[in-house]
Amino acid sequence: MPTKVTVPLLGEGVEEVTIVNWLKVEGERVEEFEGLLEVETDKVVTEIPSPTAGTVLKIEIAEPNTTVEVGAVLGWIGEPGESFPEGDSAPDNEKQTQIEVDSVTPSMAASPKSSSTFPKIGRDPQLGFISPLVAKIAQEQGIDLSHVQGTGKDQRITKNDVLEHIQGQGIGGRVAKPSPATPHSPRSTLVPLSSLRQRIADHMVMSRRTSPHVTTVMEVDFSRVMAHRTAHKAEFAQNGTRLTFTAYFVAAIVAALQSYPIVNSSWSDEGIRIHPDINIGMATDLGEAGLIVPVIKQAQDLSLMGLARAVTDQAESARANKLTPNDVQGGTFTITNHGVSGSLFAMPIIHQPQCAILGVGAIQKRVVVLTDEFGNDTIAIRPMVYLTLTFDHRILDGAIADHFLAKVVESLANW
Repeated sequence: MPTKVTVPLLGEGVEEVTIVNWLKVEGERVEEFEGLLEVETDKVVTEIPSPTAGTVLKIEIAEPNTTVEVGAVLGWIGEPGESFPEGDSAPDNEKQTQIEVDSVTPSMAASPKSSSTFPKIGRDPQLGFISPLVAKIAQEQGIDLSHVQGTGKDQRITKNDVLEHIQGQGIGGRVAKPSPATPHSPRSTLVPLSSLRQRIADHMVMSRRTSPHVTTVMEVDFSRVMAHRTAHKAEFAQNGTRLTFTAYFVAAIVAALQSYPIVNSSWSDEGIRIHPDINIGMATDLGEAGLIVPVIKQAQDLSLMGLARAVTDQAESARANKLTPNDVQGGTFTITNHGVSGSLFAMPIIHQPQCAILGVGAIQKRVVVLTDEFGNDTIAIRPMVYLTLTFDHRILDGAIADHFLAKVVESLANW
C-alpha cells in the first residue's frame, strides 16, 4: 500500500510552508529518512525526510515557491506499479475540518455580508478547496472569496492570493484607484521575488497595517561598555566565546524588560499578554538573501558570557543556513543593529506580534557636554550611540516607552 507524504508540523504556530525544491524525482528510489524535499517556513529552509523506503510514485505539488498548508498531500511513495488515489491533494485533517465546521459552526460557512462562498471551509463546488487559514483571513478582513483569483494547484485560493487581494483594496473594501502606469525602460531588469523576500514583504506590510508604530530616540555614552569589552575580550576568548557589543545590548534589554514587564508583551483581543520568559529576537543580515530573526530563548537566565555565546551561535547558524523553525519562533522582543552598516538611527518595523523593537545605531565619537557634581560643564569627546525604540502605541504610552528606553541607556552608560 503506497505511503502518503504530507506536510508535517514544523513548529508551534506554523500553519503553512513554501516548497523550495524536491530532492527526488518521480520514479527515483528513496530510503527511509532520506531527504525528500526542502520547504521554507518563517524564513528557515527545512528538509523533509521520506517517511518510508520505496519509489517516488507521484509528486502532487512540485512547483517551487508554492505555499501549502500543514497536512497537505505532497506525493506518494510505494513500489513500482502500485496504485494510489488520484487527485487526493486535500489533507485528511482539513477534510475532517470541513465536516466539523459545516455541522457545528454554521456561522463560519457563510457571512451575512456576502454570498455563501464567504468564507466556506472545505471543498466548494465553485471555488475548489478552501483551507481553514484562508477562510479565517477572509472572514476577519470581510473578503468575498468569489472575487479572489486562485493561483495554487488547480486554481486553489492560497493565503498569498487573499493577502494580495486585500492589498489591492482601500478601507472598507473599496477598490483603490490604480496609479498611473509607469513606463519601463527596455533596458530595465526584473528581479523575481524569492520566497524569503516575499515573506519579508508580507510581514512588513502586515505589521504596519496591524499596529500603530511610534518611535522614540535616546543616545548613550558607550565609554564604559567599550572599556569593559577591552578588559574582558581575551578572557571570553579563552572560554571559546566571542564578546560582541550585541551581547551588552541584549543584557541591557533584559534588565529593562525585567523593570518594565509590560514591554515584554503582545496585543490580543482578550487583553495585553505579558510573557513570563524574555526571548530576544536578533535581526541578522543575510546579505542579498534578506533578513532573518533567530531568537535567544530565556535570555533572563543567561549571564553576559551566556548571552555572548548565544549571540555568536545564532548569528553563525543563520548565515550558514542551519537554523531550525524553532530557532526563529517565540520571540517576545527584537533588537536590530543597523549601525553595522553606518546608519546613525532608524525607525525599524515591529516584529509582530511583539510590542516593540530596539534599533542600535553606529558607534560614533561626538563632542558632548559633561556636568560634574558641582554643576560645572566641560566639553569632551565620547563614543556615542543612538538608540531607537519603535513600539506598539496600543500597548505602550510614550512615558512608559521612554522609561524603558532610559533604563536601557542607564544600564549601558553605567556598565
